[in-house]
Amino acid sequence: QVQLVESGGGLVQPGGSLRLSCAASGFTLDYYAIGWFRQAPGKEREGVSCISSGDGSTYYAYYADSVKGRFTISRDNAKKMVYLQMNRLKPEDTAVYYCATDQCGWTGWQMVNEYWGQGTQVTVSS
Repeated sequence: QVQLVESGGGLVQPGGSLRLSCAASGFTLDYYAIGWFRQAPGKEREGVSCISSGDGSTYYAYYADSVKGRFTISRDNAKKMVYLQMNRLKPEDTAVYYCATDQCGWTGWQMVNEYWGQGTQVTVSS
């Protein structure tokens, strides 16, 4: 049974940091790119970042313009985990964050998603 479980969300002040985690089970994580997405109230879901599949020698990482330079995606296949380090958070980063299987690599980021987690709430507020 394929499962993705996000954790690490919470309330943080503007300028603060959070690290989101995505725990994968039921499939071989090495073979899958993983994307992070978010959805704010009243807005459409948007792609935040994607990290390509692979064995750790080379990964491609993609970021939305709104988070470039502030967010960093990483993965640990041995632990079956994908992370999103979020720094210099802004109120506009407030959303439910989801991880999902995705497609991204040297050809770009396709945002083709088969499996989704349940989401974790991130609230940036003073």
